[in-house]
Amino acid sequence: MVWLTGGGLVLALVMIVGLLSYIFLQGITTLWPVPLVKVEMHDGTVHMGEVTREEFYVPAETELEGLTGAAAAAAQSEMAGDEGQLRRRLFRTGNFDLSGEHFNWINDYQVADQTEPQWGLVVERLSWGRFYGFPAAFEIDGERLAETPEKVWAKFQQYHHEVRQRWEARRKLETHAIGKVNRELEEARLALREVEMKSGLESEAWQRQEGLFSRSEEEIGGRYQEIRENIRQLDAENARYRMVLTTADGKEKALTLDEIVRAYPANSLGFFARLGVYFSRWAEFLLDDPREANSEGGIFPAIFGTIVMTLLMSLAVVPFGVMAALYIREYAKGGPLISAVRISINNLAGVPSIVFGVFGLGFFCYLTGAGIDELFFAAKLPNPTYGKGGVLWAALTLALLTLPVVIVATEEALAAVPNSMREGSYACGGSKWQTIRRIVMPRALPGIMTGMILAMARGAGEVAPLMLVGAVKIAPELPLDGIFPYIHPERSFMHLGFHIYDLGFQSQNSEAAKPMVFTTTLLLIALIFLLNTLAVRLRTRLRKKFVSAAF
Repeated sequence: MVWLTGGGLVLALVMIVGLLSYIFLQGITTLWPVPLVKVEMHDGTVHMGEVTREEFYVPAETELEGLTGAAAAAAQSEMAGDEGQLRRRLFRTGNFDLSGEHFNWINDYQVADQTEPQWGLVVERLSWGRFYGFPAAFEIDGERLAETPEKVWAKFQQYHHEVRQRWEARRKLETHAIGKVNRELEEARLALREVEMKSGLESEAWQRQEGLFSRSEEEIGGRYQEIRENIRQLDAENARYRMVLTTADGKEKALTLDEIVRAYPANSLGFFARLGVYFSRWAEFLLDDPREANSEGGIFPAIFGTIVMTLLMSLAVVPFGVMAALYIREYAKGGPLISAVRISINNLAGVPSIVFGVFGLGFFCYLTGAGIDELFFAAKLPNPTYGKGGVLWAALTLALLTLPVVIVATEEALAAVPNSMREGSYACGGSKWQTIRRIVMPRALPGIMTGMILAMARGAGEVAPLMLVGAVKIAPELPLDGIFPYIHPERSFMHLGFHIYDLGFQSQNSEAAKPMVFTTTLLLIALIFLLNTLAVRLRTRLRKKFVSAAF
């Protein structure tokens, strides 16, 4: 029995360590720059790209029937040396706007020649995915100033940073400045709408408010046009700079520098240069917004949304869970009703999470949220404010989902406090509440923290309920920002778990998104580990402070 139980423990540890190690290795290497490989095929076609993976397979009989010449000889030779198997590699060839393909499987027997060209560039763009090519020319105002790879690359490095700075300024104007103007205009419109609903159309109050609205609209419209003019000037200045690249098969493509996020000659980089690209990609991944249908760019909104939602869920579930456990354990008398309540709590722990999502959608969004909109945001109707998915409703839904965990853990922690401590408190004249507050609760806090840790771990990784009550593919605005009232619980949000699902199963370019799945999963595990570590440290301090012992 000792060997059986010990073997079970070892097997469980091996599976856990194996899973975490696999995710860690896949996630940590995703952003490392790899060489750029150019292959020339026996049929004359040329491909250039990054090798993402390779595999060996047994070809079908019909696959080799049409082969002739060098390709047939190479296939026969490879099969003879590898026990009837052939190797093929998946190339990320990019250039989707020219070829219509992101990836290509290339068999080794199809390759006539393979090289790693010195001046093959990897270009990461804002749209259309990566571009692979050779620097052919650099243009300013349509005039070609450089036409050799060395000079083109030097010009690119000279101008790219300042062009990207202008692009960042343009993005701030488009998101923050125009967003502020639109919010002011919407507030003025809502104020007019409220007066209309209260006093009626064409009333004296409405006419005064309508005059204020007209003046505000004119003033805001002037500021809007000024911002648009600034954006137009930045666009015009950035459009002057273009880099012309030639693909491996001879096609030309001119790229404006503002659409290039990052470019580097993959085969000319030393170790430290590769390390610089690697950390640059990590910085973008952690701090920037996503792009290319979430398969490129960063995931900062998802990180932020996950943390905010988890903290809100913890603030909601812990007080209610502790109060429920206190009543059941300390106040309620045993009987059929309490037994039924305990059975119901245990059964709730086994309800599928999607059921809680449906309940949250119906109760919080359609019932509670719609009622709040009718009372406080009638002027915005029929556009809902709280009558739709948001971070508040998501947090409350997951609070219901994790409530049984907190109740059971808290009840067990309360039961672990020796009765002798309660009796000593009563003997000293303490009331029921004084005994609970000063004797029982401090010693049960470590167990309560254990319940909170389990609730946070489960809630942070749930996806199915969030798909119904607030998590979205792209959230242009964060639920917490510098705009009054600073906290916006009605806003939709991005979540790491939903982001992983979206990347893995909803992405247009699933092959390109697959490595990002592992990196995002690694980040989600690290985030849960960090939150749990903070809670465990707090629990440890409480345990040292309130050491319970029977007397």
